[in-house]
Amino acid sequence: MSAPENPTGQNGPPGQEQGPTQENQPGLWPDHLPETVHLPRSLQIADEDSDDQITQKLRRQGARIARGTVAPAVFVPALVIILGIALLAVIFPDAIDTALTGAQNWVVADLGWFYMLSIGVFVIFAIALALSPYGGIRLGRDDDEPEFGLLSWFAMLFAAGMGIGLVFYGVAEPLGFTTNNVKPGWDGRGAELSGMAMSQTFIHWGLHPWAAYAVIGLAVAYAVHRRGRPVSIRWALEPVFGERVKGWVGDVIDVLAIVGTVFGIATSLGLGVQQITAGLIAIGLVGKATNTFMIVLIVCITFLATLSVVSGVGAGIKWLSNANLSLAGLLMIAAIVFGPTVFLAQNFVESLGIYLGNFFNLTLDVGAYQRSEDAQTWFAGNTLFYWGWWIAWSPFVGVFIARISRGRTVRQFIAGVLLVPSLVGMIWFAVWGGNGLYRQWFGAGDLADITPEESLFRIFDGFPATGLLSILGIILVAIFFITSSDSGSLVVDMLASGGHPNPPIWSRVMWALLEGFLAIALLLSGGLEALQAGSLVTALPFCVILLLMCVALVKALGLDHAVLKQHEQIRRLERVTRHISGELGSNLTENEELGSFVDERIDYRLSRTHGAFRGRQRGEKSARHSSSTESS
Repeated sequence: MSAPENPTGQNGPPGQEQGPTQENQPGLWPDHLPETVHLPRSLQIADEDSDDQITQKLRRQGARIARGTVAPAVFVPALVIILGIALLAVIFPDAIDTALTGAQNWVVADLGWFYMLSIGVFVIFAIALALSPYGGIRLGRDDDEPEFGLLSWFAMLFAAGMGIGLVFYGVAEPLGFTTNNVKPGWDGRGAELSGMAMSQTFIHWGLHPWAAYAVIGLAVAYAVHRRGRPVSIRWALEPVFGERVKGWVGDVIDVLAIVGTVFGIATSLGLGVQQITAGLIAIGLVGKATNTFMIVLIVCITFLATLSVVSGVGAGIKWLSNANLSLAGLLMIAAIVFGPTVFLAQNFVESLGIYLGNFFNLTLDVGAYQRSEDAQTWFAGNTLFYWGWWIAWSPFVGVFIARISRGRTVRQFIAGVLLVPSLVGMIWFAVWGGNGLYRQWFGAGDLADITPEESLFRIFDGFPATGLLSILGIILVAIFFITSSDSGSLVVDMLASGGHPNPPIWSRVMWALLEGFLAIALLLSGGLEALQAGSLVTALPFCVILLLMCVALVKALGLDHAVLKQHEQIRRLERVTRHISGELGSNLTENEELGSFVDERIDYRLSRTHGAFRGRQRGEKSARHSSSTESS
């Protein structure tokens, strides 16, 4: 196993002093860390590398990249699977709808418990990792600084991680849990269920999905920024599979990641276009929602997304994410000011208490004691759908947040990814869901029959400037649509290009168009139900991969921590040794009477002690120097 290059840029044997040492520069990585911690710099991708240099480095690391900067063993199977399913859904919509529904029913009936338990494991694992000694390990070199500012980082996390779903379900989910979508097993009616409805919503949109994102994001970020590996899911599992990630095992992992990501994004795009259509109906621009109109809408917004795709993460996604966060904040402030302000504050506080009090119960509630068909339908369309959706999204979100998180420590990463977006999401649902609950149970009482896509615009009916707010709501959904397609296409393209950070524009545009095409196909084959079933089914194999990533993270961070701890102990011993040797040598020189009793053998041993941790060559050089001085 080869040693990494000297971080100081010095040449020559390690025993020779050539300029500043690492003892005087603690920010640098120690020399001679094994490759299991980080790769030689000659293999790592640098910011100044050209595309050709990056490609050569990727090939030296084991990536099989062909002409056109794509990895055929990943690109071709993923493209065939996604395009094949999309074409079948267009040609045989009823057959695909039946197949997806059957697969969904099997997952819910027989493997729902596995999804629920896995999500709970991710939550506990992420929190434990942040509080462990591994939390201080930096995702990058020890002197790396974060690439993005804190606010921009949070904005990109939030826009990529939840996006359209927050706007689509913001009003409808808490309200629906008290009207026409009550969870089986709950006692009470109407307003009595409001607290449990809010806490169930917090479960779906709080710590749990972000824990899944934190696991994969941290695993990828460590592999990319700390180890120096390419941006690819397979390298996150290198501690588990070793060299096999360079072969067919790694190819299967990346193909599953691409398929799950594209289905997750297509689900979001399908939801988004339904809500945009409802908004256009609300402001009077469209009379009726038809499949033809929604297809045209998907095509138009996908075209806009491709314009953002070519600008790259530093420009397009960052600008759109900041704009979207500002617009979402503006609408939420309007909902607080124009809505029942005091009730919204009370709703958040009480709902948070109920959520914390029922956290473990709701986390592990698999419906074991509600055996009816209605119960199975509820879990399929709610909790299990969300878990499948989040896991299907996790490769995209994980790679994306890993790419923008260089320079942050493990603890900072988990705290940022796990806590901040969860809290903001809870506030969002407390505000919008609270508006819906108040209007239904303590106000006009006219929202019992609303659909998720129209719910936001029905709330705007009770506010001043209804038309303006509705237009801003449509723009918000459209920007979420664009950021999802933009960042999702970039991530998928990197996975299909062997981890190349600058994949070709043509393939990036192709993936963006394919996501739109798949969204159209799923809408034609069954609408919202087909979108939900597609996410739930495709996420199942990747749930196993996420669990393996937990194991890989423990192994990788454990080794990293042990190596750095050992290096720090050696540095301390070196400092103590030099200090003692210097003091002893100085005393011997000053005391001639004592020096006369020191023979050559003892002097030789003292000289050897002086260089105990500096290498054999340097110790021998010091011994020869002492002997020549003695004889002269």
